[in-house]
Amino acid sequence: MRVVSKSPKALLLLALLAVPATGGWAQEQQDQSEGDVMATVYGQGMPDPATMAKGPQIDGIISARSGDQIQITTADGNRTAVAVGDMTKIRAKGGFLGLDRDKLAADSLMNGLPVSVETLQWDGGLLASQIDLKNKDLKTASMIHTGTNQRFEAQEAATEALRGRMGDIDKYNIKGTTNVNFAVGKANLSEQAKADLCAAASQAEATDNALLLVVGYTDSTGSQEFNQELSEKRASRVVNYLQQACGWKPYRMLTPTGMAEADPLADNETPEGKAQNRRVAVNILVSKSVDGM
Repeated sequence: MRVVSKSPKALLLLALLAVPATGGWAQEQQDQSEGDVMATVYGQGMPDPATMAKGPQIDGIISARSGDQIQITTADGNRTAVAVGDMTKIRAKGGFLGLDRDKLAADSLMNGLPVSVETLQWDGGLLASQIDLKNKDLKTASMIHTGTNQRFEAQEAATEALRGRMGDIDKYNIKGTTNVNFAVGKANLSEQAKADLCAAASQAEATDNALLLVVGYTDSTGSQEFNQELSEKRASRVVNYLQQACGWKPYRMLTPTGMAEADPLADNETPEGKAQNRRVAVNILVSKSVDGM
């Protein structure tokens, strides 16, 4: 459902001044009841892989690394920690890479690399039995990592140029708002919501100098603390989908935030009103200093 934003300007400014996404957002805990997966892998006591049960296949992007562990983030925002062991095979299209495990951990399993991971399961978590990737993706990730990718450098230059032209970041024109809705207490995206988000990204892509501001909300059900966490989780889920599935560039995303039950679109006294208020608003913004350029 796409509507013209009713949010007061002050709330947009508050959202812009929220804490950076690299802080609290990276620490956000996932609600297991909503289908999120977060496995903890321990460094000691790992049994013989031959005795482990087959685990799930995980398709996503490497979003973090720590020692012999990698974190995979899927398109719907779920994050899973997986151990990389001596028996883990790293396979690129065209054959297995002739690298030892240490070199693989340092040179191949890079943040941002799309992978498909086959796992084994034990009480301590998940162990990667095979990690599949594409040579093309590995080459691109390597070039970005070493700073030799000209397209990446061009993107950095474009980012700095855009930031330089945004001298007064609190003065925006709102070009449109897309609201996606959620079930009670949930942060899962419906198929309709996914379609609406990519449509919003396409609309923003066609708008010169557009940035996206994502703000999560809840209805009045639940405590203030619960609603704050839930609104942040919903906003985080939307940001992940916009970037991973809809192709929206992270450098064109303002810091997302959650507003709990503040700024309701409708009356929270009715089921229909509560349904409208359980939402994430994706705002298309253009700085007044560059609008029309």
